[in-house]
Amino acid sequence: MYRDLHGLAVTAASDAAVRAFDHAMLGYFGYRADVAERLKAVLSEDPGFGLAHCLKGYLIMLGYNRAALTGAWAAAEDARRLTAQATRREQVHVAALEAWVAGHPDRAVAIWDGILAEHPRDVLAFRLAHFVNFWRGRPDLMLASVLTVEPLWSETLPAWGSLLACRCFALEECGSYTAAEAAGRAAIDHDPGDLWAAHGVAHVLEMQGRRGEGIAWVSQLRRHWDGANNLRHHLWWHAAMFHLERGDTDQVLALYDAEVRNLASPLTLSQPDLYIDMQNAASMLFRLQLRGVAVGNRWAELADKAEARIGDCLSAFTLPHWMMALAATGRHAAARRLIATMQSAGDEDAAAAEVVRRYALPVSEAVLAHAQGKYVHAVAVMRPALGGMYRLGGSHAQQDVLEQLFLDSAVKADLPDDVRLLLERVAGRRPVPPGRRAGYAEAARAYGFA
Repeated sequence: MYRDLHGLAVTAASDAAVRAFDHAMLGYFGYRADVAERLKAVLSEDPGFGLAHCLKGYLIMLGYNRAALTGAWAAAEDARRLTAQATRREQVHVAALEAWVAGHPDRAVAIWDGILAEHPRDVLAFRLAHFVNFWRGRPDLMLASVLTVEPLWSETLPAWGSLLACRCFALEECGSYTAAEAAGRAAIDHDPGDLWAAHGVAHVLEMQGRRGEGIAWVSQLRRHWDGANNLRHHLWWHAAMFHLERGDTDQVLALYDAEVRNLASPLTLSQPDLYIDMQNAASMLFRLQLRGVAVGNRWAELADKAEARIGDCLSAFTLPHWMMALAATGRHAAARRLIATMQSAGDEDAAAAEVVRRYALPVSEAVLAHAQGKYVHAVAVMRPALGGMYRLGGSHAQQDVLEQLFLDSAVKADLPDDVRLLLERVAGRRPVPPGRRAGYAEAARAYGFA
């Protein structure tokens, strides 16, 4: 019996295998691009390391790719077999993986919460629950998890900065911006290369309209991102968002090509359709087009990848973004196929099926209607989904593009009640009034919204 980096018992063949596992774990919550290679080193050191096989399955599931489910099932089966004599904590982790792969992420979260009740320093359970709760639209549970385990952690633990980063993002999504910023900056003081902390503070600056600070924040931290995974693209998306608010669309397009999409990057080449990268790209191009900015042929490669993923409903929030690419390139037959798969969603994720049908489907239909100039229909089909749209997952900053879709449709359909409904909605959630925000200011002035 050996102990991991937080002192938890693990069943492995050697201390060297456990240290390699620790290295893989640091890579996971540190957003390192080489985490798969780190895990291979663990399994090379100890092919029978059951929890490492479980981690392999978890990492596959983090990609939200239906085609990868076979690999996740295989990892779960290996982990189940190899943890027969392991600790109960390791066996319960396998049960969480099995639940997730079977399409029951809420059950997986409940299992991770149970692990944390007995082992509050289990950083794997903590970070996975944080991730799934975020993509299920539950920032309150993200914050509850942080507040539950934090008193039992200390600054001496290797993952202390990761906990601070999660505290930052959870607080930001719950609207506690001052406390969020303090936690995020403390995490960066602890580790300047903590991408999740950099990301959390960027969200605070976005929500508070601190655009110059946001641009400087990303620029000053970029030197610490060598070896980082695709989250670095999302951080550059934030930088582009700050420039967009300033009206500097040439800089937005430059960042899109060089950093946000960056088709020359090994990360993009290895995971060309990773959900977060597709969301970054589609939402930015859509925002630019709403402002009348010509984006050239940039939609085409996104549409190719979206069309290839039709039928995969694992990531509900990504579906409207795929539709943006299909609609922008006039691929209406493919768009209709995408809608049909959402109407029949449920096979790969029973818990997500309702969210897909109630929210991703009408929002995607609105995207298509908007592209076809059917603005009244876009508003009508999307209006019932507004109140629960948060269940698609995604941050306030990410969900904003969907709200802009509704607003633009309402303006073009000349539906003043719906314009005011949307303006009131965003005014109630953000410190920055609509009149000071790109995508909202013109409508606010035109409709007398103070």
